[in-house]
Amino acid sequence: MTVDIETGGEPESSDSMRTFGGFVQGLREHAGLSREEFGSLVHLSKHSVASIELGRRLADERFVELAESALGNTGALRKAFTNVARQQGFAAWFRMWARLEREAVVLDTYECRLVPGLLQTPGYVRALYDNEVPPLSDEKMDGHLAARLERQRLLRERPTTQFSFIVEEVVLRRRIGGEEVVREQYDHILEATAPRNITFQIMPLEAARHACLAGPLQLLVTPGGNRYAYCEGQENGRMINDQKEVIRFQQRYATLRSQALTPEDSVSLLKRLRGAL
Repeated sequence: MTVDIETGGEPESSDSMRTFGGFVQGLREHAGLSREEFGSLVHLSKHSVASIELGRRLADERFVELAESALGNTGALRKAFTNVARQQGFAAWFRMWARLEREAVVLDTYECRLVPGLLQTPGYVRALYDNEVPPLSDEKMDGHLAARLERQRLLRERPTTQFSFIVEEVVLRRRIGGEEVVREQYDHILEATAPRNITFQIMPLEAARHACLAGPLQLLVTPGGNRYAYCEGQENGRMINDQKEVIRFQQRYATLRSQALTPEDSVSLLKRLRGAL
């Protein structure tokens, strides 16, 4: 199955998530269900139910429909969900992927346009949004930046998750934001990818073969062994859980890893680029 989700505007605010979560909790308690009992009805653990009720996890349409069935089909949850304000920093088409990303045991990222979001510095993020057409308001830019930095906690808080990044050399040579921003970005990549559960590779300009010419790609594996892929375009995102298609993307990524510079050579190149500034 392939899920294509149009942007439809801005993503959901944490205040709205907490409000919706509190509403879910109130209905659950009114029905006399514990989190564990409710979780079995909506196919989630009691910890995941708690995350939704506390506003830490984004609910989705599947959860809403299952919760409605569990709580009497009054339509109240559906109505509340449609009124959830969009969260600053996460586009609507990214919500399902962001939820899965927080639980992944393996997360692979290939980027040919810009530094991956999990590795971006605040200065780099602001430089990217400074180039938005039409321009973003300062309020929206601050919201996007806050969400991006919050998402980066994944690298610090999931030491048992295996992260892999492959980035085109041209992305690192592009001086978005100027030399100071780029220098800081180089230093941050070197520091952020130093832990042993994180691998960083550069796809060199002179490579004669390239397995991912079709564009950027993200892959993940959940604790239960489910595999997903995610591709992103100018104004929309595409999440794929059709296993034949995901396996094809995994094969491309595995081939690309063999074509890219080794992690050691990638660090050496990044240090040379920094020294040339």
